[in-house]
Amino acid sequence: MKPEAAETFFATLAAANPRPQTELEYTSVFELLAAVLLSAQATDVGVNKATRRLFALAPTPQKMVELGVERVTELIRTIGLFRNKAKNLVATCEILIQQHGGEVPRSREALEALPGVGRKTANVVLNVAFGEPTMAVDTHVYRVSRRAGLARSESVRGVEDELMRRVPEAYLVDAHHWLILHGRYVCTARAPRCDVCTVRSACDHGRRLPPPTMSAKGKP
Repeated sequence: MKPEAAETFFATLAAANPRPQTELEYTSVFELLAAVLLSAQATDVGVNKATRRLFALAPTPQKMVELGVERVTELIRTIGLFRNKAKNLVATCEILIQQHGGEVPRSREALEALPGVGRKTANVVLNVAFGEPTMAVDTHVYRVSRRAGLARSESVRGVEDELMRRVPEAYLVDAHHWLILHGRYVCTARAPRCDVCTVRSACDHGRRLPPPTMSAKGKP
């Protein structure tokens, strides 16, 4: 994708949704970290159902530790990998208390040192909580970026690096939200909805498709 097409691509998404937000539910930086940690191989809808129960009882690292691994496991058992996630979440809370005064650290190094927190989770926290221009590459971001021509790398880190170079600076803070939402609701994996896609003209895949046919009422 050429720079002018990338500008059009993100300007169009921004015009339709000027303030994109994560669909994970949270009321604090700690709850955001916990929700993202729990979201691996799970849907936001599924995570939100679990965290509503969990955060009602344990909205802080201290209360999460007091609940203990067994109780946390029970509360999040509806999401994938719940046993391992419960262990990691409680261990993370212990480190937050012991090393960070119960607060979520703002540095990538400190975040990635927490159990169950990898680069993607750190990127989400740094971006959503602290407003840093990071690029959290999940399955939607990976698919949309490669399909649209924003990235060509086959590795997640390679896609992240390409996006950091190619996304216009004015859109960088919100870019991963737009890509996630576009991939979730329009540029889906098995049947992308190219017929209703607003960024089709800027997308490498969309430009290769035949133009939409006109219906009897004169609409695509």
